[in-house]
Amino acid sequence: MTPLDAKIRARIEAEGPICVSDYMAMALQDDEHGYYRRREAIGRGGDFITAPEISQIFGELIGLWAAHVWRGMGSPAPFNLIELGPGRGVLMADALRAARTAPGFVEAARVTLVERSSAMRAHQRQALGGHDPEWLDDLAAAPVRPSIVIANEFFDALPIRQFVFEGGGWRRRRVGVDVAEFNFVTGEPAAPENTPAAACDGAVFEDSPAREAVVGQFARLAAQPFAALVVDYGHNGDAFGDTLQAVAAHKFAGVFDTPGEADLSAHVNFAALAHTAAARGLKTFGPMPMGLFLLKLGAGERLRALVRAAPGHAESLTAGVRRLTSPQEMGELFRALAIVNGPTPPPFA
Repeated sequence: MTPLDAKIRARIEAEGPICVSDYMAMALQDDEHGYYRRREAIGRGGDFITAPEISQIFGELIGLWAAHVWRGMGSPAPFNLIELGPGRGVLMADALRAARTAPGFVEAARVTLVERSSAMRAHQRQALGGHDPEWLDDLAAAPVRPSIVIANEFFDALPIRQFVFEGGGWRRRRVGVDVAEFNFVTGEPAAPENTPAAACDGAVFEDSPAREAVVGQFARLAAQPFAALVVDYGHNGDAFGDTLQAVAAHKFAGVFDTPGEADLSAHVNFAALAHTAAARGLKTFGPMPMGLFLLKLGAGERLRALVRAAPGHAESLTAGVRRLTSPQEMGELFRALAIVNGPTPPPFA
């Protein structure tokens, strides 16, 4: 039993079965024992690896994308360059290095990292010390001015709710304790919005007020020129399914096995993000398969340049780009969605 395991049990004993979103929030963000407060999860020695850690080309292309969007905004100075959930700072470091090709971009950028973990902030400080970044606990604290936001594998870790279709209607799914084990239990009747038209008994539907709240903060910043790039794994809202999953040591685990010691995430419903953005007056482009997005940005050309400069690393460089772009690996499962306000030019070619 993990320390967080006992804390969750105590809450269930006091309150009854808790919402899936509450379980997920405690498992990831509990102040004492939450996964992201205690562990350095990213990297080959952690529990999972993200695109910036696979290839420097990923962050470099995001930097060139941001510079292109910034020029389309009229090259405002200063502007917020914000990353949500910036990991070890690798993406932002690579992005800023590549974006130096756009005169004035780096000087105008107010680099802002939305990160609560002190351990991860230490990594980010080391990676980005020369850029004097600012850290925020929450996007709500970012000042309203022209903004470019990068959210790579951020939305998938925000808590989700689940609903189960039973007896002709939807009911909230909760987490309870049966003897010594956590388990899913069916809760009270509920009426989730924007479900696919037809459902059969046992169908599971997921939504996420936490994700909607982040898009609401996008709308707040969009009082000025604004663009956000969301890169994550997920679907376009056309199916039911339980996508909540746990990963530890680069392998799938049970979502109740070791709360606080395994990463929890769920597929991003890109259609729901687009719907929320439209309801707040924002425009969306995509989602586009990540592989196609990176190739459009010039992944192949950048790979060839790196191989020419370091032929001894050709195999590892090529393998990294193949992993990011191949439909059989990350290229199709991961998607890119841009969210912008009216004055900002379309960000996808």
